[in-house]
Amino acid sequence: MYKVEISGVNTVELPLLNAEEKLELMRKIKKGDEDARREFIYGNLRLVLSIIQRFNGRGETADDLFQVGCIGLIKAIDNFDLEQNVQFSTYAVPMILGELKRYLRDNNSIRVSRSIRDLAYKVIQYKESYVKENDKEPTVEEIAKELGVKKEDVAFSLDAIQDPISLQEPIYNDGSENLYIIDQVSDDKNSDELWAEKLTIIQAIKKLNDKEKMIITKRFFDGRTQSEIADEIGISQAQVSRLEKVAISRMKRLYK
Repeated sequence: MYKVEISGVNTVELPLLNAEEKLELMRKIKKGDEDARREFIYGNLRLVLSIIQRFNGRGETADDLFQVGCIGLIKAIDNFDLEQNVQFSTYAVPMILGELKRYLRDNNSIRVSRSIRDLAYKVIQYKESYVKENDKEPTVEEIAKELGVKKEDVAFSLDAIQDPISLQEPIYNDGSENLYIIDQVSDDKNSDELWAEKLTIIQAIKKLNDKEKMIITKRFFDGRTQSEIADEIGISQAQVSRLEKVAISRMKRLYK
């Protein structure tokens, strides 16, 4: 993601246009000046580079993301209205992000039916136009009524095109340790009966101190989340996570 050359473009040598230069070039672009258009695109490639870094780790090459981001940049240039009192970058960023997200959705390894994907795009387009006109997002009911579909279908289509995330995705850091999505997921499939079948584990639990034993019991016997346990016993979720990991590590040693 940080290589010097992307799609044949030397990123180190990219120019940086100031506000006055952008305004002057945009005026020329609106009059049909192709040279000004090329200069403006080249002068905003750093913006594309800064945005594609947000998608690092998605399994896509920097070259592909850069090219897709450039498409979003060009669309932003073609649709930018000089009459609006807004900086070009403010207008371009969501356009570039939208293009990248559409590309990632269309190339998602989890296949979504064409009809659901098409409905999701219609929902997104309507939401964008609605927000632009009303400065607020429409409700699911309003979207469903406008598109002539059930509100459940609207919600389902949007959920279907969301990027999958790993349970090991870090969501918080208290300065010493990460908390992950899996730490906030409750487990209602484990029960006393299932754990009781592993008598050696039960014996290991008995050798934990009272706080560790309580946390392990609530987490894996009662299916509670770390947040719920933290609220109940008056400590932070990070502390619950740390105690849980220490207890599990001690149980593993005892189990061996």
